[in-house]
Amino acid sequence: MTVRFAPSRGLVRLFCLLLIVVFAASGCSRVGKMFKKDKDADEGQPVEAIYQKAHGSMVNGNWASGEASFKRLVAQYPYGPYTEQALIETAYAQYKSGKHDDAISSIDRFIRTYPTHRNIAYLYYLRGLVNSSRDTVFLQRVWRLDVSRRDLSTPMQAYNDFLAVVERYPNSRYAEDARKRMLALRDTFARHELDVSLYYLRRTAFVASADRAKYLLETYPQSRYQNDAVAVLMKAYEGLGNQTLAADAKRVLQQNDATHPALSEDWPDYPSNLRKLNPFAGEKSAVDNRDRDEEKRKQ
Repeated sequence: MTVRFAPSRGLVRLFCLLLIVVFAASGCSRVGKMFKKDKDADEGQPVEAIYQKAHGSMVNGNWASGEASFKRLVAQYPYGPYTEQALIETAYAQYKSGKHDDAISSIDRFIRTYPTHRNIAYLYYLRGLVNSSRDTVFLQRVWRLDVSRRDLSTPMQAYNDFLAVVERYPNSRYAEDARKRMLALRDTFARHELDVSLYYLRRTAFVASADRAKYLLETYPQSRYQNDAVAVLMKAYEGLGNQTLAADAKRVLQQNDATHPALSEDWPDYPSNLRKLNPFAGEKSAVDNRDRDEEKRKQ
């Protein structure tokens, strides 16, 4: 009689697991060898050759490879014009690859080390770009959340970075774009104040609503939302029963924006409370429909 051995399921699973471990170790070893080979290829190379290699990676959008090559350049040649440019390019590669914290650290280190560098204006400008992008890409592109309803400390830092470019280096090639970005950020801050004032208005906290609207007008004059702030003042004063101030606000609104919906429609157009029950609906505010209508008129 022939006795056949039937392996248990446990033994089969253990054998498969060992095969996976062996293949994984082999793969990691190959990757490690490839990385070491690429690293060793730069050893002893002229600084110009390493720089051109890194620059080529940047041109092709391979930010990780460019950053790694620039770092190897700095490690081998810690001084000189190529090194200074490599440090700048490293910060840019980190910014483009979404490594914002690393980019800020690289920029700050460069500013401390070379405070009078000929490209120092660009470093402040780049820091503004990085701070403008931090914690916003995921919120906007994935969940479509409005940045103005989030913590504004980082956008405020970006505003200060662009302000440094405009005030310290007004004749640089980055000053004009920095001014435009400052205006866009001011609108973000103004919208934040408007959302808060509308929040209070909806809850009949008319004094708090009027205070935030006045703060918007005083702090961010000529912003995109100044007429909306006047409309909030009109509604808040009406809620308080102060017909004199309400009439003054209405007169100003008619002069500056005769088509504003607060003058003829049920405004503000608050989102339905039912929307809050849907976790995938995204955030809305009473300002969203107003912005959408303005964009349609511009088109």
